[in-house]
Amino acid sequence: MISNGQQEAVDAAITSRRSIRAFLDTPVEQADIERILEVAARAPSGTNTQPWKVYVLTGQARLALSDAILAVHTDPDQSRQHTEEYAYYPREWVSPFIDRRRKVGWDLYSLLGLTRDDKAGMAAQHARNFRFFDAPVGLIFTIDRVMEQGSWLDYGMFLQNIMVAARGRGLDTCPQAAFTQYHRIIAGQLQLPSNETVVCGMALGWADPAKIENSLVTERAPLSTFVHFVN
Repeated sequence: MISNGQQEAVDAAITSRRSIRAFLDTPVEQADIERILEVAARAPSGTNTQPWKVYVLTGQARLALSDAILAVHTDPDQSRQHTEEYAYYPREWVSPFIDRRRKVGWDLYSLLGLTRDDKAGMAAQHARNFRFFDAPVGLIFTIDRVMEQGSWLDYGMFLQNIMVAARGRGLDTCPQAAFTQYHRIIAGQLQLPSNETVVCGMALGWADPAKIENSLVTERAPLSTFVHFVN
């Protein structure tokens, strides 16, 4: 039996989860990271396949990966040689998805004082992804190439569990598809076996309350736009 207090705590952990883009340098205890991942691994997966694999980067290992990616990302000629291994976004954008994408982008840039003409400023903000937004912990997630679409659905539930379990401990996260462009660099840095593909990255740490970008709260569509009750 779940008590009202427990229900409220779970709801609060879910609804307070946001993509944080500026972190304090306060370390996260390894025991807390391990417990978060243990809890997250209770995510359901078809026939209990548990398709997730996690690389936890801290200290020099995190900095080394960031440096290696940014050395390429900031060089347009080199950057163009790196492409995503799978399509995260649609190849053709349509409404309402493109509208939501544009709105969250400009909401963030407006908070940061970036205008449409400030291409350098927007590029610099995007590049901060590869520093894990200065979080003390960077997570890289991989999946075995033999796994199919259903296992990627399972993977999403695992990722959500990590973010909710982190919130339950006062920690914050930012899931980052941006890392997928540089999967070859990540594979080299982490010495990934050839059967693993990079799913995404994630920043984990303590949100910096002084940073304006962390005040962004994205909108959610009302139930009436996506829920159909069939009796």
